[in-house]
Amino acid sequence: MSSSRLPGRLARAAIAASLCWAPAARAQQGFAVERFYPSAPGGGWFVMDDLSMRGGLGGVAALTGGYALAPLRVTAGTQSLAVVSDQAFANIGLGVTLDRFRLYLDLTSPLAIEGKSGTVGSYQFTAPSVDVANPPDLVSDARVGFDARILGDPKGPFRLGAGAQLLIPNGNRSDYDTDGTVRTMLRLLFAGDVGHFTYAAQLGVHVRPLDDSPTPGSPAGSELLFGAAAGASIPLDQGGRTVLVVGPEVYGETAFRTFFGGETTGVEALMTGRVEGTGDDGPQLRVKLGTGGGLAPSFGAPEWRIVFGVELFDRHAAAGAAKTDGTPQR
Repeated sequence: MSSSRLPGRLARAAIAASLCWAPAARAQQGFAVERFYPSAPGGGWFVMDDLSMRGGLGGVAALTGGYALAPLRVTAGTQSLAVVSDQAFANIGLGVTLDRFRLYLDLTSPLAIEGKSGTVGSYQFTAPSVDVANPPDLVSDARVGFDARILGDPKGPFRLGAGAQLLIPNGNRSDYDTDGTVRTMLRLLFAGDVGHFTYAAQLGVHVRPLDDSPTPGSPAGSELLFGAAAGASIPLDQGGRTVLVVGPEVYGETAFRTFFGGETTGVEALMTGRVEGTGDDGPQLRVKLGTGGGLAPSFGAPEWRIVFGVELFDRHAAAGAAKTDGTPQR
């Protein structure tokens, strides 16, 4: 063996040995990326709840859909990877109302979830690939919820309510549309109407047991939920039976373990508008449109989002209540 070749061979051997001993990238298992939780069917706003349940036994059906750009972008130093770069979904909600109470079911169908695979730091990410032509699951996590207005009138200046939701897992974690665990949300709800000004807010807890993959951008246990909305209610006819409501919604969540940490807090804002019927009796229609994005575009808050919604609800005046023309209800 030539002595001149020995240093080169030793160098190559050292490099090969270092590669063999280098730690392998750990694989990310996936989780429920979506942080946009639509309000209950008939809730008024996209995320906040106006607590306007009233009258006798009634029902509501809602369809909500939307698109989010880069809801999960993982960064570490100079590295950046859009693990989920595009996400489209549709929500179907069905609810029953009675007086100040509401019981509802919400089903989410992932229409498209796409992204890029790669390695960031010491973690290996495999991007989802879901499309409407061949979805692996027609429904991801289902939500069953119950809301009640505790204080205030349905059209009064201050309303206080409470709500609880049970999220039942379905789907595959590798598609980034489920945690694979049962989750719950408990919320205090606030709303009111003062003249042509309307507002709503929430403060709650998201009990999220998943905590087995603390990679960049992944859940870190249970969270605090927060949010508020406010806007102007503009009558579109002489009697005010149809109104246009325009205003922003700001909402988000932060993990209790790292309170308001940069990688464990997502804050999002939407500019919204809706046209809705306000009658106390009979079928009413609501059409909603909103667009915005992440104020802190991380932890599931996308860089940009557009959403729309259509709700059809049937209100029945309570027994003995007055009709809109002033005559008693029979």
